[in-house]
Amino acid sequence: MNNYRPTVAKINLAHLGHNLKVVKRLVDAGVKIMPTVKANAYGHGLVQIAKELDKLNIDFLGVSSLEEAIALRSSSIKRPILVLGEVFKKDVGVVLKYKLDQTVFSYSLAKALNNQAKKIGIITKIHIKVDTGMGRLGVMHKEAFELVKKIASLKNIKIEGIFTHFPKAETDKAFTNKQIKAFKGLIKKLSENGIYIPIIHSANSMGIIDYKNSHFNLVRPGLMLYGIYPKRGLRPVLKPVMSLVTKIIFIKNLPSGHGVSYGHSFIASKNTKTAILPIGYGDGYFRGFSDKAQVLIRGKRCKIIGKICMDYTMVDVSSLKKVSCGDEAVLIGTQGREKILASDLAKLVGTIAYEVTCSVGARIPRYFI
Repeated sequence: MNNYRPTVAKINLAHLGHNLKVVKRLVDAGVKIMPTVKANAYGHGLVQIAKELDKLNIDFLGVSSLEEAIALRSSSIKRPILVLGEVFKKDVGVVLKYKLDQTVFSYSLAKALNNQAKKIGIITKIHIKVDTGMGRLGVMHKEAFELVKKIASLKNIKIEGIFTHFPKAETDKAFTNKQIKAFKGLIKKLSENGIYIPIIHSANSMGIIDYKNSHFNLVRPGLMLYGIYPKRGLRPVLKPVMSLVTKIIFIKNLPSGHGVSYGHSFIASKNTKTAILPIGYGDGYFRGFSDKAQVLIRGKRCKIIGKICMDYTMVDVSSLKKVSCGDEAVLIGTQGREKILASDLAKLVGTIAYEVTCSVGARIPRYFI
């Protein structure tokens, strides 16, 4: 499809490869890597990112839903795919059809998978999720041993993996280490009772960077793979994978006292040269950035003025000696010596960088470099 709007998300695959190398340097040899590509690869483009990671010889891919897994299988990706989310029992046939590894935390789903696998004469692989403190999906830690023991007796199920997840790794080391200790205790108890599970995992990006004791034999990089730090001040040098850019489509001079956009949250206090950019909250560029965020034009920071509209954003370019229609405007990324990170934008509105990149809308084409 032709792209007539100049707004595009540039996805740097070389930076993706660099960040994967950082992950590999942080873990021991033999530790498997499962990049998390759910939510359209955090907004970067599910299929294209997965294909690039496939070329880079990762071990697994982690997705959230059957739809994401099917999209990857339909794109000829044959590597193991773990569906990290729940599925209904009526959909177990889809799991088997596409040869997926399914996350399980109830006996009823395990039994449904087992029965369907028995019907077609195969063994299906599952990973069991344990809740050691997240309070979301997963069997409660104290109930996990009995559930695993029960599932292990099913003849057409292979428990290939077991895992947990960290809710506070960035902010609470004591709590996270308590989770790791509890999880290790469960693995030890299972082993002592003759239940050996080959793949054990818990480390997300923060776990990979700051909790060596959480690596086990597989890690699940997400945010760091896309060049975003789970918290500020961390040492590994990551390279942002996404840049969000557009071009100026119109320039006008507003007289002193003239308002800008809906509600006139900005009123010019002097003659103001204003550039209009063809991007707005309809593209996932948050309305909350209004009158706060900056963009880069001709290597300089220029402030957004007025409320961001569905399709347009207005910027004060009065400080620029020269500016023209067609000039590139960088909303996320680097221009000259200046840089705007997704985490910088997230801080403005009290959210996380994940939400900023995941929100970049479908009508913005991804251009893979």
